[in-house]
Amino acid sequence: MTTAPARTADRYPTRGATEEMIPRQDPVVWSSPDAEGPISTGDLEGFERDGFLAVDRLIEPDEVGTYKAELDRLVSDPAMHADERSIVEPQSQEIRSIFEVHKLSEVFAKLVRDPRVVGRARQILGSDVYVHQSRINVKPGFGASGFYWHSDFETWHAEDGLPAMRTVSVSIALTENFETNGGLMIMPGSHKTFLGCAGATPKDNYKKSLQMQDAGTPSDEALTALAGEHGIRLFTGKPGSAVWFDCNCMHGSGDNITPYPRSNVFIVFNSVENEAVEPFAAPIRRPDFIGARDFTPVR
Repeated sequence: MTTAPARTADRYPTRGATEEMIPRQDPVVWSSPDAEGPISTGDLEGFERDGFLAVDRLIEPDEVGTYKAELDRLVSDPAMHADERSIVEPQSQEIRSIFEVHKLSEVFAKLVRDPRVVGRARQILGSDVYVHQSRINVKPGFGASGFYWHSDFETWHAEDGLPAMRTVSVSIALTENFETNGGLMIMPGSHKTFLGCAGATPKDNYKKSLQMQDAGTPSDEALTALAGEHGIRLFTGKPGSAVWFDCNCMHGSGDNITPYPRSNVFIVFNSVENEAVEPFAAPIRRPDFIGARDFTPVR
């Protein structure tokens, strides 16, 4: 376990009196174009341009069953329902997300260490990486709520203290993602503009925001402008497919009112050269299970 260094200069101010769009000041792909790794040069160029990379078959069908069974085991465990790492739906009180799954489950710990997974993160970020956050998301049918439009980096910068945009996420589907069951939506190219949001961060904001985002939420006017410039891409795919996306992509997902559940495992890799410092726009840090303070590289 390492201690976070003091806060550095803030190049991406947010949670102030007004909303502000700031051009990105960090690379998107941190490795050289000829760096070895599982991502082709063309796909890296696409990631640089759009901020995301869809992979039709990151894990095999027989592996999906293993991870889905482990997700079901965790969600159905009464002890997990009472664990602070579990976030429940406000209305149904069913589990919505479970955080730190790579520490709760050796099955998911192995997935984090899988070269198909961590290898892509190292290639994009150009360094060794550690897990800033991991979780499983569950969207059962008939009313599971979505995640409103946001940039992850805005939150991770404001409330976790990540200094630079050197963080990448992967969402791996464990059930089929249809056009209708609350799939991931991203505004392609939005990762090249940082949207500093208006409004202060309440103490212990995470307790509310993980159920319903409030602080750090873009205005309708800003979202309209970004969507007008970049458009919106909705991701569908079979179980085992995945989407890699930059930390500053404007993204969200709708409610799932279909009978078809949507579940995924979500892993956030941060560069070991971008360790979290003190929060840039929050009175206290979020808990370690949401924003890690253990910067040990994935091996």
